[in-house]
Amino acid sequence: MLMPKRTKYRKQQRGRRSGIATRGNYIAFGEYALQSQEQCWLTSRQIESARIAMTSYVKRGGKVWIRVFPDKPVTQKPAETRMGSGKGLPEYWVAVVKPGRILFEMGGVAPELAQEAMRRAAQKLPVKAKFIRREEVAGGGSE
Repeated sequence: MLMPKRTKYRKQQRGRRSGIATRGNYIAFGEYALQSQEQCWLTSRQIESARIAMTSYVKRGGKVWIRVFPDKPVTQKPAETRMGSGKGLPEYWVAVVKPGRILFEMGGVAPELAQEAMRRAAQKLPVKAKFIRREEVAGGGSE
C-alpha cells in the first residue's frame, strides 16, 4: 500500500473538499489519462486496486503513472469506545481528490487498449472518472 515514509505530524484535521483541482489537472507523462469528475478521498487500497486492474489488462505493454498519493491520515476510534478521551489513532491513508484531477496516466499502448484498461480501473474507484487523451487537453501548443 502507498503511504508516506514519515510525516511531521501524526494526525490531521479533515479539511474541506470544495472547489476544483488547480494542480495536477493536465497530462504530464503519458498519452492517455483518467480524470476525476467528482471530489472524494481515495484510499491507498482503492489506488492499488485500480493500478492492478490496469496493469493486468495491458499485461506487459505500456507504462502507468499514478498521479495521486495518499498523504492524509484518517483516524478512527476503536469500536464500542465511550465518547471523549481524545482523538483516535491513524487507521488508513487517503489522497484528497477534487474535480479535474488526473488520477492515472498511461503511455506506450494502443488507444482502445488504454481506454478499456482505464474503464476497468475507474470501476474500482468511488468517483466518476473520464478517459482523456493528450490532444484533447492541449489547447493548440507548439507543433
